Amino acid sequence: MITVHHLSNSRSQRVLWLLEELGVDYEVKRYERDPNTLLAPPALRSVHPLGKSPVIADGDLTLAESGAIIEYLADRYGGGRLVPPVGSRDRLRYAYWLHYAEGSLMAPLVLKLIFAQIPQAPMPALIRPVVRRIAEEIRRGYVEPQVNLHLDYMEGELGTSEWFAGDHFTAADVQMSFPLEGAALGGGLTASRPKLLAFLERIHARPAYKRALERGGLYELLS
Repeated sequence: MITVHHLSNSRSQRVLWLLEELGVDYEVKRYERDPNTLLAPPALRSVHPLGKSPVIADGDLTLAESGAIIEYLADRYGGGRLVPPVGSRDRLRYAYWLHYAEGSLMAPLVLKLIFAQIPQAPMPALIRPVVRRIAEEIRRGYVEPQVNLHLDYMEGELGTSEWFAGDHFTAADVQMSFPLEGAALGGGLTASRPKLLAFLERIHARPAYKRALERGGLYELLS
């Protein structure tokens, strides 16, 4: 039995979704964020030294990192489903998007979140105007252009096929869900990019996605 060490409002929600798509039995061990810091609780360090989620346990294997987990589950339990054939062009696209989600896309989205919060952070009144001005310059001069660059790129890619790795839904679409949901919540994804919003509508309508929400509990990226 696979155990998913599941942190509320985290990347581990997409692991639950993939398991539902694959029809694999699993159990959920829940962890709640610290109400003040919003960080994962120390108990997760007993599972993995970094103390972050997602982490899965499958027999004597403990595995962290969303991309590694999704790749492992699809290869181990997919039976050829949700992964394009080896040697195909779609398989290369699949590998690309599987790694792009965290390797390229999440960094500018996280920076956008951080720089949006800096003006409201507590700080001495004397330096507040300087800090806010610098933060705004970085946000407008670097962060926002990078976020828009990625959003435009993905919008264009979904103009060539219905799903990120081609004409069929794959585990790469599961991996791409979390950053795009974050982008829709406050990361700059609006109606000006209809193909990305249509992608989110398609995945949210999938029965397996809805079952995963029931198993995982609160998921505020859908607020």
